[in-house]
Amino acid sequence: MVEQDLRLLVSVVVSAEDERQAHAACRDLVDRIDGRVVEAGDCSDEEPGCWSVTISKELRSVEVHSDTRGDAAVLARVVRTFVRELAPNSPLPRVCCEPPTAWTVLDDPEVVGKLVAGAERMLVEAWSELAPYPERQPVAEQPEQPVPAAAEEPLTRLALRVEVAAQHPAGAQWQARAVASRIVDSAVITGVVQRADRVSVHLDLGQRPESPDQAVRTASAALGHPDWSPLDWAGGTAVLRWTDLLMPTTGITALELTAHRPDPEPEVVWPTEDEPGPWSEPRS
Repeated sequence: MVEQDLRLLVSVVVSAEDERQAHAACRDLVDRIDGRVVEAGDCSDEEPGCWSVTISKELRSVEVHSDTRGDAAVLARVVRTFVRELAPNSPLPRVCCEPPTAWTVLDDPEVVGKLVAGAERMLVEAWSELAPYPERQPVAEQPEQPVPAAAEEPLTRLALRVEVAAQHPAGAQWQARAVASRIVDSAVITGVVQRADRVSVHLDLGQRPESPDQAVRTASAALGHPDWSPLDWAGGTAVLRWTDLLMPTTGITALELTAHRPDPEPEVVWPTEDEPGPWSEPRS
């Protein structure tokens, strides 16, 4: 049995004209839970007039029985306890767990509106502090990576698709980032597709030194789900898929990992003086 520090993140989507107004709307909640705002972002491209405010709260150490990536039961219990304290008379929504994090989404406007004026929904996450934690702060610009020498194998590009049973794209993106954090420290959302009650979130997980088939196997092992599909190939792309056979009405329903080596850029052959390019003046 070991002691583990946990952190709560509460992300609120609130109607606001600017960051100052968004902060002001969440001030009472920040004081109530003794937290601090770690990020505020304009999400009006998804929902006009909305801002997302993320509040962090550190928890005292708790005892767990598992490894350093976090105990699922402890993480889920922390989320349930916190939500019950916030809204004791409201039904408890389903808690999803993908160690090192567990989360739930409150999307009842009546419940959320009592906690934060003008709020539309709220995401509550518990993170294990011993696991890689995605600090929600601007990422410093990374120096350019050296181009591999011609004799070296090209790097593999790894991608993840997360299928989420959700009504709102923002909630699905939060859950997809939580899954991706088990593989990489930073993932980039490249696309969001919504249809009916499902949202597909596509993420770029960066480049890997392994071959495509080894890259998806390593990533699937990090995610830890059983019953992955056999390795499939689509052209030069390696594919692994996982589907929740219970088909839950909320939370993650399917995952797809893909990896490929980008085609080399074609060599540019510049015209010589005797072979003018298309921009050259016609010869007399």
